[in-house]
Amino acid sequence: MLSQRLVLRAPHEEDIDALTDLANNAAIATMVSRMPHPYTVNDAADFVRRTKNGGIGKSVYAITKAENGEFLGCCGLEPHDNDADTLEIGYWLGEPHWNKGYGTEAAHALIDMAFRSREITQIDARCRVTNIGSRRVIQKCGFQFQGSGMASSLAMHSMVPVEWYRLDRKTWMSLKSWGDMR
Repeated sequence: MLSQRLVLRAPHEEDIDALTDLANNAAIATMVSRMPHPYTVNDAADFVRRTKNGGIGKSVYAITKAENGEFLGCCGLEPHDNDADTLEIGYWLGEPHWNKGYGTEAAHALIDMAFRSREITQIDARCRVTNIGSRRVIQKCGFQFQGSGMASSLAMHSMVPVEWYRLDRKTWMSLKSWGDMR
């Protein structure tokens, strides 16, 4: 899947070193619900293996630069609570790649692909209440605030406060009709 500056593709073995290097960062792991910390080479290899075998789902992507293939992070979509009409989006970028618009660009590409290729009515997103960058990506993509609650964090070994957002198909279609003005 292509965007202006990015290629979203399946993670593979060649990503393991970069994945380990970028994901072994508490600033990332504490914001992502299912990422352990510390993050080891074995964690990265297991992630790539489970992704390849379908153990994580079929919609998990490495975020890479189109110009040189550099690994930047990961994103994905998964069914939400046995609701066939709803997917949940998730994403993370390595800290050196923050504040460059890559998260928003990857999320736009993933959202567009999901609404164009699946019969879903909505996509949900959650972020830690302290994750200002992720909240900004969610808002730039047109998601609307739904509420707050608690979610588990593997790295924190506890529940953490999160905000929940939703983008429905009608809103997405309206945003797409505006073109690149979003």
